[in-house]
Amino acid sequence: MVDTALACAAMGLTGQAAVVGVAEHPPERHYRGDRRTTLEQWADLAALALADAGLSSSEVNGLVCASLRESDMFVPSTVAEYLGWRVDFAEHVDLGGATPVGMVWRAAAAIELGLCDVVVCAAPARSTPRLPPGAPRAWTPFGASSTMLGSPQAEFDIPYGNLAQNGGYAMIANRYAAEYGYDPRATAKIAADQRANATLHPDAVFRDQPISVEDVLASKVVADPLHVLEIVMPCAGGAAVVVASADKARRSPHRPAHVVGFGEHLAHKTPTYAPDLLHTPIGPAAERAFSMAGIDRADVDVVELYDCYTITVLLSIEDSGFCGKGEGMAFVADADLTAGGSFPTNTHGGQLGFGQAGMAGGFSQVVEGVRQVRGKEGARQVPGCDIAYCSGTGGIMSEQTALLLRGA
Repeated sequence: MVDTALACAAMGLTGQAAVVGVAEHPPERHYRGDRRTTLEQWADLAALALADAGLSSSEVNGLVCASLRESDMFVPSTVAEYLGWRVDFAEHVDLGGATPVGMVWRAAAAIELGLCDVVVCAAPARSTPRLPPGAPRAWTPFGASSTMLGSPQAEFDIPYGNLAQNGGYAMIANRYAAEYGYDPRATAKIAADQRANATLHPDAVFRDQPISVEDVLASKVVADPLHVLEIVMPCAGGAAVVVASADKARRSPHRPAHVVGFGEHLAHKTPTYAPDLLHTPIGPAAERAFSMAGIDRADVDVVELYDCYTITVLLSIEDSGFCGKGEGMAFVADADLTAGGSFPTNTHGGQLGFGQAGMAGGFSQVVEGVRQVRGKEGARQVPGCDIAYCSGTGGIMSEQTALLLRGA
């Protein structure tokens, strides 16, 4: 174990861990109200992902989770107790939309270190708590902005109107326009191409609703220059993946998606304190991931990029190194981002077309990357897909994660 730990510390991941099971609760735009607790949904997602992996619950010896409605403390032990697991590795990740990618690389690292060999990572979304009649429902009035006494946001941001996500991402887009120029048709094309992909996914919330660049530009401006069709729509859902050792992966009924590179970088929480609005955390995260994996950008077959807004996709393409800084508008305008195109992007429709099911929204990129590597996605399958690049974004380009998956 000491030798393995030293190797991991010196070189990063070696690809000995793979995602072997995936599961999703289909996203729901018009939420019907799942009366199951978050724990019950966690259990269901875990069972579905393990069945997909061909593994049993008794083989699980690691878990990674996000926040849990039923417990704000001791989250991993609450999950383990409920599911009857005795685990040797447990982690609670709190990186906003960057969490799912962060979960997967932590699970892979723990496996390569020899701590465990089957790890379940899950994120239920939008559970309706069982409240007594007449009880008030909890709500968050300012999105990602903290209202807690003493927080920088409560003292210096919220009183002056700098709050939540729409204004922050619009500010980033306007800064981009001032620095490099802004082509609204290019960002609209991101939404339209991804929607074309969503029409090929049976579970996408917008599977029957293609849109054009003109439709995007004609839609309501929510925060200039962002139109409503460029902004993610939250919905209900959930997702889970199983990460396992190479020995366990050989038993999988599917082609394993080996975790060969990752990166993570956190720069700030609120854009007020961002050192640079246009050089985002995905830059150093992606550089680490590609360097670790020994993969060139040109070798990537599909990109699954966190897409809370179209500007997020544009900056992620640039800062991940697929084009130069300030060249993203021209790159997107010239490329075909559909599943059968020259630069397949968010082949499930992204969160803009598939749906953003809370924390599970970021999992949709990982799940789709795994499925593309498996090679069984029919009309939206990228031919000969061996390498998938996935990203996660938390806050307002605050914390970002990168992941490289490669087929066996």
